[in-house]
Amino acid sequence: MHMRIITKMPEKIKNKLRTSRRKPIADEAPHGRAAQRNRTRKAIVDATMRLMAEGRTPSINEITEAAQVSRRTIYMYFPTVEQLLLDATLGALGAETIEPVADSLTAGDATTRVEQLSRAFSSSAGPTMHLGRALIRLTVEGKEPQSGGPRRGYRRVQWIERTLEPVRGKLTRREFERLVSALSVLIGWEPLIVLKDVRGLEEKEAEEVLAFATRAVVEAAVEESRGGKR
Repeated sequence: MHMRIITKMPEKIKNKLRTSRRKPIADEAPHGRAAQRNRTRKAIVDATMRLMAEGRTPSINEITEAAQVSRRTIYMYFPTVEQLLLDATLGALGAETIEPVADSLTAGDATTRVEQLSRAFSSSAGPTMHLGRALIRLTVEGKEPQSGGPRRGYRRVQWIERTLEPVRGKLTRREFERLVSALSVLIGWEPLIVLKDVRGLEEKEAEEVLAFATRAVVEAAVEESRGGKR
């Protein structure tokens, strides 16, 4: 299965990954344990992505060497190599389809920006839905990570946080974190799978529903904050 997934990685993604350079974890400013865990996880996934860009399935030893971490550290974040390879594959695809959208959202209010991010994810998720389902299955069936942190989704959270930048200063920290958590439920494969399996919606219908939902959540958070409700 791994080789079938890897060979579908677009050539321009492979070229980008081959020439990318990993920034050492130690060079990044610390922002608490959760941030450190995210940086370590990202380093592992990024190293795997670069190895996969060579058109083959990397071994666990190759990944540890490329990421400059131990086997134990890898298994703290990824119970199985299959889950790591799926995460890396989806990360490469997301870098091509979602990352440019997140980078381009430099204007407009938070509601508009979040809707654009939601639509970008929904419109690009169709061809990779089977991979998203597989990753969710592996996450649910896998053991609780020893790190105690989130099992996956750091890229999604980073995209959402960047998109919400216009309202970060208008909300308390608790309000902002709650809004990020709410949008994490509404942006991703999970809500698309629910709308497909439970409601029987087609991709475009699901996109419209989630655009509506994300707008409503952001508007409600901003309005509640303005009203002084805590």
